[in-house]
Amino acid sequence: MEDTFTQLPLQLNPTTKAITSLTTTDPEVTDELQTLNTLNRSLLSLDTPVPPPPVPVNPKRSAQITKLREGGNTEFRKGQHADAIRMYTFGIEMALGRPPWEPAGLVRDEVSGLYANRAQAHMAMQNWAEGMIDAETSVEMKRVGNAKGWWRKGRCLLEMGRLEEAKEWAKKALEHESTDADLQALMKEVDAALSKRGPK
Repeated sequence: MEDTFTQLPLQLNPTTKAITSLTTTDPEVTDELQTLNTLNRSLLSLDTPVPPPPVPVNPKRSAQITKLREGGNTEFRKGQHADAIRMYTFGIEMALGRPPWEPAGLVRDEVSGLYANRAQAHMAMQNWAEGMIDAETSVEMKRVGNAKGWWRKGRCLLEMGRLEEAKEWAKKALEHESTDADLQALMKEVDAALSKRGPK
């Protein structure tokens, strides 16, 4: 015997969104509708709202992040390093505040660049520890194509006299950015400093 398909008239309550059958008293259909309505009510009662369907990236947020980064760059060029740090920090906070359904890769790119820039501003103020942390965070967000982030942490380690760590970091950096001239020069500088210092 072949299966047959019977279309049942269903009704959707516009307020509660509950689905009911207008004609059938079949217990199987009633049970299925009850299960569906229970699931609907449990989803509606969640504290965390269900994200909307994917949408294009919010262009206003992207423009604001770009404006903060460029503002930080302008302050840095004027020698206003503390103001540059403040602008980069606002940009980082705004990028990290993107809704979770926006592309994670975009957030990582934005945050990586902002942390690298903030590291440079810290370095200009000789805040080597802060610069090192920001540069490392930049690299964690984006390992390849981020020679500046790699170089800045290495430079901070060198300036703090942490030569062995600087050598290890520069070696790791060159595994990712083998053709970068600044990283190659940093490695030579670290090696020279280690030779000059001699064995501990």
